[in-house]
Amino acid sequence: MIVVPESQQATDGRIRVKGHTTTLAETAARRPGRAGLTLAAALLLLPALLPRAGASAQESARPSGDWPAFGRDAANTHHSPLAQIDRGNVARLRPAWIFQTGVTGYFQAEPVVVEGVMYVSTTGNHVAALEAKSGKVLWTYSHKARTEKIFGPPSNRGVAVSGGLVFEATMDGRVIALDAKTGRLAWDREAVRPEEGETETASALAASLSDKPVQGSSRLGFKMPPLVADGLVIVGVTGAGYGLHVEDERGGLDGGAVVGIEGGYGRRGWLAAYDAKTGEERWRWYVTKADGWEGDFAEKTPDGIPLNRDIAAEKAAAAQHAEAWKVGGGSLWMTPAYDADLGLIYLGTGNPAPQNFGLTRPGDNLYTMSLVALDVKTGQLRWHFQQVPHEQWGYDVASPPFLLDLPTEKGPMKAVAQASKLGWIYVHDRTDGRLIGKSAPLITHKNLFVPPSPEGTVVSPGPLGAVSWHPVAYDAVSGLAFAQVRHGAATYTVKTAPASGSRGEIRYTETGEAKGEPTFSTLTAIDLARGGAVAWSRKAGSRLSGGTLATAGGLVFSGEEDGHLDAHDARTGEILWRFQCGAGIGGPPVTYTVEGRQYVAVAAGGASFTKASGFGTGDALVVFALPE
Repeated sequence: MIVVPESQQATDGRIRVKGHTTTLAETAARRPGRAGLTLAAALLLLPALLPRAGASAQESARPSGDWPAFGRDAANTHHSPLAQIDRGNVARLRPAWIFQTGVTGYFQAEPVVVEGVMYVSTTGNHVAALEAKSGKVLWTYSHKARTEKIFGPPSNRGVAVSGGLVFEATMDGRVIALDAKTGRLAWDREAVRPEEGETETASALAASLSDKPVQGSSRLGFKMPPLVADGLVIVGVTGAGYGLHVEDERGGLDGGAVVGIEGGYGRRGWLAAYDAKTGEERWRWYVTKADGWEGDFAEKTPDGIPLNRDIAAEKAAAAQHAEAWKVGGGSLWMTPAYDADLGLIYLGTGNPAPQNFGLTRPGDNLYTMSLVALDVKTGQLRWHFQQVPHEQWGYDVASPPFLLDLPTEKGPMKAVAQASKLGWIYVHDRTDGRLIGKSAPLITHKNLFVPPSPEGTVVSPGPLGAVSWHPVAYDAVSGLAFAQVRHGAATYTVKTAPASGSRGEIRYTETGEAKGEPTFSTLTAIDLARGGAVAWSRKAGSRLSGGTLATAGGLVFSGEEDGHLDAHDARTGEILWRFQCGAGIGGPPVTYTVEGRQYVAVAAGGASFTKASGFGTGDALVVFALPE
């Protein structure tokens, strides 16, 4: 059932969440003026009278054999109606062809397949067009970055294809269009403006904070695959709210992460739309609210969990930090979902800056840490739901939202869902943002929203989440959503760097993995058609990564950091097939058909965190099919 948190803090510091079906009156009492039927109540009232939610109009309009865009459809469902590969024969799946990019590591792209041609981006923003049935190279584009200063590793998560053009948003802050037949550059827009350049210049400071190499956020850039909608190419930046991170060959957070240095090292995150034909910018929406980003100084999350804030201290500091919104962060990690009928796009926003350090940014920090809906034509904000006001733990709203239709007494309700780092799937009315409810907990919570402290606060989940940026597949027929869930905790410690020379004392938050706390991943199925209960959960042998793919063949494909691509029975979670791809799975798997034959493709390149488990990196796009 949908759980509405009546949280009780136990003596062991763990959050206890009682599950119950809320009434209409209870929902209205929690959010005055926002009354509505809860998801559990709506679904339990008429299970025999209403059909299962079918495919959206946007999905049904797609050629069934293609994978034409990120998520396959505008609803971001990562579900395919293909069923040639099914539970009964998946054990016979074999590699059909392999494409090696020649660029090792950080291969996170989701391929796009249109009319027999696969388009894939690689590490460093290079692009290849391949014959989708054989892997034959049709053309390649070699990207030449205009700056060496980029945000994080040189990864890219995919391209978009529309109107004979291939669109890519690059790590060096450009949006480009390539001719889909030749790979020639059609237009090139420098999207990140010069004044939005480096987000920190603190190399000397970084050196004083650790004896290990430190990676900084450097500048704004792009990771997400673009969305093409209403003649516009829509993309958002990363690097706005990130901090300084200690490099560690083991990967992950084991070496500690220096984050949240007080001061103006962030930038304003933004999403922009460009004319698909010319590249001219049509609108730009900034995440941080210029007028009133402090909000209402909320003491609880919108769903009722205490935030443990010192509201009096924040209000006292508000005047001193009145312009904190100018460097307030809010990165945008993944591609929005799009409802053409409503004319709205739905996206998640990232953490405020300074990351994990709230003293110099009093208030709720609107509209960071939110699910937002924007008008596709103008970029105007229609509604927002802030999952965590004044966030201090790195819980970006990162996984891409997906659209679904929920059966109710009055017929199907247009809904939007988002799998959160917090460990729940939130479900909203997508017309107005009203929270319908949220799923059962996907993890065990500990000290949720207890602030960082000098002695170190252990909190579960940590900044890697329950569900990070990885897409969640949703099957509208069964009502199941399939999420890669990380279970683990982090220690948040407030520290001070002593004054040095002309520089004064600096406070910062260091984040590291909590020693002695269990760390593992599960593939978890959540039944959104039955109130958000966990249908099944399977523990993985290594960390899950890349995201999930569900098919009408009754399968769920999911990748692991040790290089395995697994095919699970969607009903039970049982692994029916797996293949060792040679490097960690970094991107979401996709499926498509060419000349009547179904294929499954996935990027296997690994990433920095795969080093933590001793696994290497690679450069392979591995494509599977049944024997002919």
